[in-house]
Amino acid sequence: MEMNSANVEAVVKQVLESMLDKKIPSPSEQPAASQAVPKTAHVAMLTSLEHYDIKEFPIPELGDGDILVKVEGCGICGTDAHEFKKDPFGLIPVALGHEGTGEIVKMGKNVKVDSAGKPLKVGDKVVTCMIFKDDPDIEMFDLNKKNIGGADVYGLLPDDDIHLNGWFSDYILVREGSSVFNVSDLDLDSRILIEPCAVLVHAVERAKTTGILRFNSRVVVQGCGPIGLICIAVLRTMGIENIVAVDGNQQRLDFAKKMGADKSVNFMEHKGIEALSEAVKDAFGGHLADFAFQCTGSPVAHANIYKFIRNGGGLCELGFFINGGDATINPHFDLCSKEITLVGSWVYTLRDYATTFDFLKRAQAIGLPMKELITHKFPLEEINEAHQTNLAQKGLKIAIVNK
Repeated sequence: MEMNSANVEAVVKQVLESMLDKKIPSPSEQPAASQAVPKTAHVAMLTSLEHYDIKEFPIPELGDGDILVKVEGCGICGTDAHEFKKDPFGLIPVALGHEGTGEIVKMGKNVKVDSAGKPLKVGDKVVTCMIFKDDPDIEMFDLNKKNIGGADVYGLLPDDDIHLNGWFSDYILVREGSSVFNVSDLDLDSRILIEPCAVLVHAVERAKTTGILRFNSRVVVQGCGPIGLICIAVLRTMGIENIVAVDGNQQRLDFAKKMGADKSVNFMEHKGIEALSEAVKDAFGGHLADFAFQCTGSPVAHANIYKFIRNGGGLCELGFFINGGDATINPHFDLCSKEITLVGSWVYTLRDYATTFDFLKRAQAIGLPMKELITHKFPLEEINEAHQTNLAQKGLKIAIVNK
C-alpha cells in the first residue's frame, strides 16, 4: 500500500488507541476551547453630564435567542458627545456606545446564523445594527424601504434591570430579535468603523436616487470630521475622483486628500460666502459642483452649501443627528431657480450594513488609510478622558479599546 500522510496518521492513531485502549478523537472532533465567562460585567454608565462611572452588574442567564459578547472596542460618535454634554435624549443614567464590536463567548441554543444567514459560533467577531420593534417595513434586502428610525439601537437604550445595553463595557448582552452580523474576516479597527461607515454608505445610496451623482461628477464635501472624511472615501471607492473638500481645519483638509479628495478649500482663508463659493468654483476649474454632501451639522454651513452647486445639481444633507437649529435659505435663489434636487439621509438600513463590509475591503484594496481615522485609543476606565479628548477635537475618531 502506498503510504501518504493520511495513511501514516491513521496507522499512528490505531497504534496509540491499541496502547491506550481508548478512542482518540480526530482534530475535527476535538472540543473547541471556550472562554471562561465571569459572573459580572463592567459597564461605563453615564450618571450625570460629562461624567461616567464604571459600574459592575451581574451577567444574567441567557435566553435561547440571546448572545453574550465580550467587547473588544467601540468608537465614540458625535451622538455620544451630545449625550455626554447635554443629554438631549433624556437617557441619563445610560450605558452608551453604539459603534462597538466584540467576540461571542456564549449563545442561546436557538442562535445558528446572523442576520445575513451566515453561520454563528462561539469565537466569532460580531457587530450589531438594530433591535426590531415588530416593524414589517424594515426588511433586509429592500434598499430604500426604511432606515433604523423605527428601531432601537444598543448604546441608546433606556437603562433596565439588565444594564448590559451599550458597547462602552466589557460585555454586552445581545437580545433575541436583534440584528447581528458575523464580521470575523475584518480586523478590530475596521470593525470599529463599521457603524459610521454605514451612515455614509446609506447617504451615498440616497444621493444616487437623484440620478445626478455619476462616475464623472464634480462633488463637494463640506465638513471633514470623521463623517465627511468617510464620505470622501465612499465616493472614491465608487470611482469618483473630482472631489473638493471644504473645512476650516487644515489638518483635516490634508487628511481629506489622503482619503481621496482632489482639492481642498479652507473657509478660514475666505471672507464671506461669495468669496468662499468662488474658491470652490476655482477648485473645480471654473465650475460649480454637480453634487454636494453637507456633513457638518451647522445650520450656517447648510445655508451656504447651495451656493456651491450648479443649476440642476443635487444635495445630500446628512449632518443633523440632533436638532442643531434652523437654517436660513432663499427658496427662490437656492432651490427653485436652480432646480436643486435635495435628499436627506438619516443613519442606515440593514442592507447598508451588509454593503459596508464590502466597502471597507474595497477601501483597503485601493490603499485608502481608513484605519488612520482612529487617532486615539483609551481603556474603558479612562472613558471620561476619552470623551473630553473627543469634545476638544484633538483627533478624528476616538475609540475605547479593551485589553
